Amino acid sequence: MRDRAIILLLARLGLRAGDIVNMGIDDINWSDGTLTVWGKGKKESRLPLPQDAGDAILVYLDTVRPHVALKSLFLCLNAPYRSLGSSSTVSNIARAALTRSGIANLPSFGAHLLRHSAATSLLQTGATLETVSALLRHSSLDMTVYYAKVDIPNLLKITQAWPEGISC
Repeated sequence: MRDRAIILLLARLGLRAGDIVNMGIDDINWSDGTLTVWGKGKKESRLPLPQDAGDAILVYLDTVRPHVALKSLFLCLNAPYRSLGSSSTVSNIARAALTRSGIANLPSFGAHLLRHSAATSLLQTGATLETVSALLRHSSLDMTVYYAKVDIPNLLKITQAWPEGISC
């Protein structure tokens, strides 16, 4: 249940592994359906909490997370209970889920693959680069342009035919 909630947050919001590690129980505002994320440089961002991710977090909180006074949302499952510790722990959770999925020829297996997939999925469904940049909390639109290279339908709209008779 914990891993499912983590994977949904990574895949739906394009969060970084470090965002998951630093997430606290108090970062969720259930009344307005938002999640506060403390990104690079301790910059605070408020993001919409997708219904499926919120539901998964509730199941985790109700059935799996031990009742301890730690403020971290996600904890190691074995005593002594503690925060996840590092981004590599979250990447290992993502790696295990991707391996279990059986999808072949993945370019990578860490949490960043899910961030990249969230961005490209948004672009393919019509989101603008500005929207994707805001969700990913990039400091510059130039960083988000990296994800545009896989937006084949929109790239085809701006390509020009190769001039006849000219070799490349």
